[in-house]
Amino acid sequence: MANLKTNDFPTKIFRFDDLAKLADYSLLDTLSPDPEATQSGEDYRPRQVFSGHYVPVKPTPIGNPKYIAHSKELFRELGVDDSLALTNDFARFFSGDVTHVPEPMRPIGWATGYALSIYGNEYIQQCPFQTGNGYGDGRAISVLEVVANGKRWEMQLKGAGRTPYCRGADGRAVLRSSVREFLAQEHMHALGVPTSRSLCLFTSESESVERPWYLPGSKSADPEVMVSNPVAISTRVAPSFLRVGQLELFGRRARSNAHPGAMKELEMIVLHLIEREYKIEINEDLPIAEKTLQLAMAFRDRLTSLVADWIRVGYCQGNFNSDNCAGGGFTLDYGPFGFCERFDPFYQSWTGGGRHFSFLNQPFAAEKNFGSFCSALQPVLQSHPTALAQLDEIRSGFPAVMEEKLQTMWASKLGLAAYDSELTVQLLQLMAQTPVDYTIFFRELSTIPNDITSISKSFYKKATDESNLQWDQWLQKWRTQIDNRNSIDIISQRMKRVNPKYIWREWLVVPAYQQAEDGDFALIKEMQEVLTKPFEEQSEAVEKKFYRLRPQELFGVGGISHYSCSS
Repeated sequence: MANLKTNDFPTKIFRFDDLAKLADYSLLDTLSPDPEATQSGEDYRPRQVFSGHYVPVKPTPIGNPKYIAHSKELFRELGVDDSLALTNDFARFFSGDVTHVPEPMRPIGWATGYALSIYGNEYIQQCPFQTGNGYGDGRAISVLEVVANGKRWEMQLKGAGRTPYCRGADGRAVLRSSVREFLAQEHMHALGVPTSRSLCLFTSESESVERPWYLPGSKSADPEVMVSNPVAISTRVAPSFLRVGQLELFGRRARSNAHPGAMKELEMIVLHLIEREYKIEINEDLPIAEKTLQLAMAFRDRLTSLVADWIRVGYCQGNFNSDNCAGGGFTLDYGPFGFCERFDPFYQSWTGGGRHFSFLNQPFAAEKNFGSFCSALQPVLQSHPTALAQLDEIRSGFPAVMEEKLQTMWASKLGLAAYDSELTVQLLQLMAQTPVDYTIFFRELSTIPNDITSISKSFYKKATDESNLQWDQWLQKWRTQIDNRNSIDIISQRMKRVNPKYIWREWLVVPAYQQAEDGDFALIKEMQEVLTKPFEEQSEAVEKKFYRLRPQELFGVGGISHYSCSS
């Protein structure tokens, strides 16, 4: 594994050649390629991949790329000047053409395989070969690792064309879903939620694909028509893109002795995950059994904190399978996600998700993914009975840790010194009964109101006299419970740091990607500004436009309230 190092580059990066100097390919240099892969990376036919940690794949560039946006905040963290996003070299590389790059960059990318577990149940049926050897990065191709300002970042193009894992699809992402993911990742980062990040977004001025979608105003669960969409490539960035499903793939192969090197490949990827994501927490000199146990503990801590954060801000992952669960414990894969507006414990934007992936059931889905993670680690510990027993204890301790994190989160949202179960349960019941807008309610509550007047702006329907009485009683009880060790102003400030004012509202994002399809990116830029400052009091015009209830006629509308796909 290459050590993180200080490269000889300018204080701020203005040229693509200087960005190239940061290249450091830990995955390619440490793990094993598929022995059946091509050296050229021209490997686009759907096929089974039986071994190896990755497949070298050359991205397929989009035609006539056009710059839409980049993340100024991430550029700043990387030490990159904003002007680089507008250069030809940058546009060529991050729209998929990696064939002409300065050294030490490499003119190739890589895709990885993983297994699929849904709510803890192992699946192979959706694989076109009915073996599970066809699951993996169907349209996501990593193209670069850099070490910048002491941090390692992997850069992955989403929508960069076919890979061996594409299962017969075209490997493209459409502008609609690309805009959503680009905006959502930086929004989540600004909300203080661990997440993959957005580097840049390019669309094609000449290439389009057809996808099923909804008719205007449709309330159908399933799309009714095929719609032509411009293609796009978004570049997402993370310390790694190692998933629970990826460890599962190698855990399953080791468990079944799928090939002579299966156990070795599992150990290699476990150690690589530790190196990439848990280097600070886990001593590299420990034996692998002890490292594996510490990895399980560290991941449990991160995953429980992550899900508590999701609920804090109203986020619902939607499709929280093991392959959409990052081994580093951050939010990954913004497909049919959504943010809860009108509060519903069972809110879910994905029509295929059901209640098991709904808003307040996310802790249970996370527990299932953690179980899959621990199952993948078991073969590493098979010769260590004591360590296996410890792993089982770590696994069985998930609910208690999750509950502790949730209690801390609810206490902070409510400005309490300690969690109050009765008060919180009563509140959630009132919120569902009235009902209220999740974000607006908690933001208004953060002003520490004396009565129902200010929080009523979060109500989607007028409260009855009985409900008003129940709300007043709850508010009076709550005010006696808030942390009286501090002044009201201090409590209010603290609550406003955990309860955002501006949140993702799908019905406000839809016009941004619709206008982008016509070449107008102004609303995307406006959404960037608003969503990356979610806790701030912004202008009166911004408040009027973005801090309001969803219009009643937009509930139940396909592509706003729900999705059946996320292409």
